Amino acid sequence: MHIPTRPTLLVLDTDPPPRLGRLTGRVRVLRTDAAGLAGRLPEADVLLVWDFASTAVRAAWPGDGPRPVWVHTASAGVDHLLCPELAASETVVTNARGVFEQPVAEYVAALVLAVAKDLPGTVEFQRRREWRHRETRRVAGTRACVVGSGPIGRAIARTLKALGVTPALVGRVPRTGVHGPADLDRLIARADWVIAAAPLTEKTYRMFDTRRFGVMQPSAVFVNVGRGDLVDEDALAGALRDRWIAGAALDVFAAEPLPADSPLWHAPGLLVSPHMAGDTVGWRDELGMQFVELYERWAAGRPLVNVVDKKRGYVPGH
Repeated sequence: MHIPTRPTLLVLDTDPPPRLGRLTGRVRVLRTDAAGLAGRLPEADVLLVWDFASTAVRAAWPGDGPRPVWVHTASAGVDHLLCPELAASETVVTNARGVFEQPVAEYVAALVLAVAKDLPGTVEFQRRREWRHRETRRVAGTRACVVGSGPIGRAIARTLKALGVTPALVGRVPRTGVHGPADLDRLIARADWVIAAAPLTEKTYRMFDTRRFGVMQPSAVFVNVGRGDLVDEDALAGALRDRWIAGAALDVFAAEPLPADSPLWHAPGLLVSPHMAGDTVGWRDELGMQFVELYERWAAGRPLVNVVDKKRGYVPGH
């Protein structure tokens, strides 16, 4: 691959912009918003999708003219940018694997503890100045089914295990330590905690539907830190309303921000958080440093890491 002396880096931007550190002066940096992306793509050797919530790449990529040889997204998921034309091209796509795993795992552990110990109830009773003694659930000795066996799913399983939870991992194919899809219903039927941490693909789209919520036990709690469209949100709202499951916590949604008129805001037993599970203090700097390191590998002609299998829609495991 021929690499220009001073390559052009196009940044699909959002505030705050990325800090490119030691790349300053070594690359020609162009910045664009979603509206200007299509017009700027032919100029770029590399595209940095810093606005990782944008779907502008899917819309702009099929146009005329040259396309970047490498696209990096500052996110773990890539469903927001993959389109058939990009998937079929020779362009390399990389993601932010390695930045979010432990923060997301800690967030899931926090949700499990918050639900088990009824911390939302404690906060509400304090707000109302009510002294309300309750009994809470024990976490140690419970079972979790973690759906998604990538780095985030594995980190969740390790962190829950440290709390005394017995985790079972479910992945695309069975292998040592990982169950396959054929075991999913059996595992969620006996799980106290069902954790969705899978990538969004054709096979995982709305995999948690009315039937799956019906398989879960009435004491189960469902948590989604994967992608919003892993879940049929109407089915989840119905399962909570009808007490098919004990509760749920969602950090990701089909539409973000979650519309003010969404019934999910008022679904009984549901905790809503605004897609923040992986966002710890300094996370943007980590993403910027990761891109700089990847760029230096690319500029030196060394193989990139975190390369997405564009047909599968994620970085394959080792």
